[in-house]
Amino acid sequence: MTSPFDAPASVSVPVPASDDRDGRPQYVLPLVVRMERATPPGRTDALETSARAVLTLLADPRVTEPDGEWAERVVAWEDARIRKVVRRARGGEWRRAGELPGITVRGREAEVRVFPPVPLDGWPKELAKLQVSGTELEETEEVGAPEAGLPVLWLNPDVEMSAGKTMAQTGHAAQLAWWRLDEAQRKEWAESGFALAVRTPTPQTWAELVASGLPVVRDAGFTEIAPGPTVAVEGGERYCPTPRLRRP
Repeated sequence: MTSPFDAPASVSVPVPASDDRDGRPQYVLPLVVRMERATPPGRTDALETSARAVLTLLADPRVTEPDGEWAERVVAWEDARIRKVVRRARGGEWRRAGELPGITVRGREAEVRVFPPVPLDGWPKELAKLQVSGTELEETEEVGAPEAGLPVLWLNPDVEMSAGKTMAQTGHAAQLAWWRLDEAQRKEWAESGFALAVRTPTPQTWAELVASGLPVVRDAGFTEIAPGPTVAVEGGERYCPTPRLRRP
């Protein structure tokens, strides 16, 4: 069986050409991570929860049904540049964000709320005032090897990004994975709660991942980092078998 993850990232991904995308109305997918001062989440847990939040929105009937409440906005967002911005909130900010239409996804410690796309210059005031900077996170528990069979989002070990930027990148990677699955695979993944892992390989393994033809997120270089590959997406056998690469 051929995995949808085996083909290069430019194949079968419904994204218009760059010049077409730039000329269309621009939308952004807002994500808000809960960062209480005394109990911030672990970094890897936040990265995984952000990816799962994006998938949860993409699978929501308000998006998948033709007359879904959010369907038109998601189509417009995907027809332009696929922008995601992660902001942080705590206390009253988090409670007010939770009152807006969206979906809260919980990890082991992390809580991430994802909202339907909004115009690039049309953020709700409750979200617009939240900070983008300051999303630096440390690990709160040991991060071991990914569980066998899980899809893995591999981070480029040579690129340094803030936790917020990296959360947006893992969201991009999860979306690449979603686009490549058929309906049965999407249903199975959704039933698992979109189980996945985020890990950082050795530089040698990263080179093998990129050379293998797996989907790769390539950042446009608008913020923080220079343009280039940031996350490689490897599918777990449970959903779509792929050749297993040597682990770090």
